[in-house]
Amino acid sequence: MNADFPRLITLLRKEKGISQKQAAAEFGISQALLSHYEKGIRECGLDFLVKCARFYGVSCDYLLGVSPERNGRQLTVEDIPEADSAKDVVFKGNIMPILNKKLISNSLSIVYDLIGKSESKQLNAEISNYLMMAVYRSFRILYSANPKNENTMFSVPQELVGGYCNAAMMVSEAKAQQMAQGSDKGNDKIKNISELKITTEYLMQNYPKQSQALLNLIQNSETKLGFRDHE
Repeated sequence: MNADFPRLITLLRKEKGISQKQAAAEFGISQALLSHYEKGIRECGLDFLVKCARFYGVSCDYLLGVSPERNGRQLTVEDIPEADSAKDVVFKGNIMPILNKKLISNSLSIVYDLIGKSESKQLNAEISNYLMMAVYRSFRILYSANPKNENTMFSVPQELVGGYCNAAMMVSEAKAQQMAQGSDKGNDKIKNISELKITTEYLMQNYPKQSQALLNLIQNSETKLGFRDHE
């Protein structure tokens, strides 16, 4: 959960002019539990997050620290459709793993739909290679966490995987960018440039559910890169 979450729910309660006891009654929890949430001793679950957003009239994005806008769309995990049937993982009531998974999965659905509209097999291949390397690296990191795991599953030594993957991802990114800018001399150029005229309105109209996930992913990423501010 966002480190500012305890401060925000305390601030919102005080702005509303109610006591912890009154707020706890509204949420259907004990005052002691609400006190733990406000002090950051315990992390809440999705149910409390949604109730909190509705009661205080703010967005879940605001409470999660991914948007500075209090009155933005009240995005909940249920608003983002499941991309697959894989089991969601919750860490001690923290819903961020679920939310992140859905943001990524549904954003990728838009990416691949747009690739399909481009009618470029090479663009599909390069972006897919880039993403597969990212997933491969992520799995290798998790695999290396336990020293008892043997590396017989892999051919690339652990000490080389980072450099090799970085190089492969940079090559795929460069080739995809070359095609996107129309400077590729090959025969598999992007055929339908007009289909890639993308605006926020276009995304909302053509991907009414997944678009919110992609827009949140963009905002989260640019915040981490230092180009957006958040509470």
